[in-house]
Amino acid sequence: MGRNLHISYDLNNPGQNYEKVIATIKTLGSWAKIHKSYWYVDSSLTAAQARDRVWAVMDTTDSLYVVDATNNEAAWQNISQEAANFIRDKWHK
Repeated sequence: MGRNLHISYDLNNPGQNYEKVIATIKTLGSWAKIHKSYWYVDSSLTAAQARDRVWAVMDTTDSLYVVDATNNEAAWQNISQEAANFIRDKWHK
């Protein structure tokens, strides 16, 4: 596939449908579940493409962080502004 993606998410409201999110992550490529909400996926998608696909089945109160370890890229949705600014400031290219 070509890209080593690391996907982390939080479903923040009670009663969330984890199965929707999990099923979508599994469509991205070969995968391994590392922790309850942390996955490794061998995928042909970029971090932004993977983020967009997974975010499409999440709620607006959730958060999502995807790292492409192969190409040193990250994409996220709905993480705190403080965390986003920190990542942008510290990310090593």
